[in-house]
Amino acid sequence: MTQNTKSPVEKRLNIKTIQQGDLTWVDISDPSEEAKKFLTENYKFHPMDIEDCFSRRQLSKVDEYENYLFIVFHFPVYDKVTKLSTVQQWVAFVSDKSLVTLHPSSLKAMEDSRQEFEFDEDSRKEYFSHGSGYLLYALVDRTVDFYFPVLDKILSLLDGIEDSVFDEGIEAAKEISVLRRDIVVQRRVMFPTRALLIELENKLKRFANTNLSVYYGDLVDHMSKICETLDECKDTIEVFKDADYTLSGYRANRMIRILAVTLAMVLPFIIVTGLYSMNIKLPGNLQNNVGTFYILLSIMLAATGGVLYFFHKKRLI
Repeated sequence: MTQNTKSPVEKRLNIKTIQQGDLTWVDISDPSEEAKKFLTENYKFHPMDIEDCFSRRQLSKVDEYENYLFIVFHFPVYDKVTKLSTVQQWVAFVSDKSLVTLHPSSLKAMEDSRQEFEFDEDSRKEYFSHGSGYLLYALVDRTVDFYFPVLDKILSLLDGIEDSVFDEGIEAAKEISVLRRDIVVQRRVMFPTRALLIELENKLKRFANTNLSVYYGDLVDHMSKICETLDECKDTIEVFKDADYTLSGYRANRMIRILAVTLAMVLPFIIVTGLYSMNIKLPGNLQNNVGTFYILLSIMLAATGGVLYFFHKKRLI
């Protein structure tokens, strides 16, 4: 039997209460300051834990008490527009007969689970019948599964950046910097989460009527694969950064070399024409002597040829 009715307070605070058998899941989406008062009045949680629910400077952790566990999770949410991830925090209070969670609405896995368990009785029976520890596992597992498309997107961006780095017509520095920053954010979140899940495997046993070792072992394996992939992404983006820096320096040096050769070619013309354009008498009297003009032109061309030959011998052109 399930009870999903809402009081006016729960409607206002966006609280969903889902019950199946003797287990109740209370889920608060986008918790406000009023939700803090709701938790204080209805549950015997430690005041510091309730304060931590609304602090954005918490680390992933699990605090163990006599009657419940307090767990702080972090997961990245990817923005397709900015191509950056933001770290979203959600928390869980796990006790014998209840599971209380608070999360931002941007965590789609939690929102989808909330809708599924509310309307699908078979899902409720499957996930609620093994205790609050197993229900929490199901929520975490779905959250991790929702992360894999983000990881695929990072790998796709890496492939695109590889093409950009070796394409002289594309500036890849900004793309590399943005993706490099995003990979750092992902690693900062997922590595502590893996350690947290390893710790949870033993502490949640008392809140489940089934063996959680297999389930959390599989979950930790998924997290290990994610962390290994992020390590590979980090190494790859560092290689691309170094390659882009090297190739950018090479292209800049090549442009400077071209400019230097061009200047050296026209320098004899600039010097000679500069001298004969001054209002002073110089040998040759170009105004009345065409022969002198051709002699000077030959000298300038010879000087230019000499410069080109010099650069060629030095393998600059």
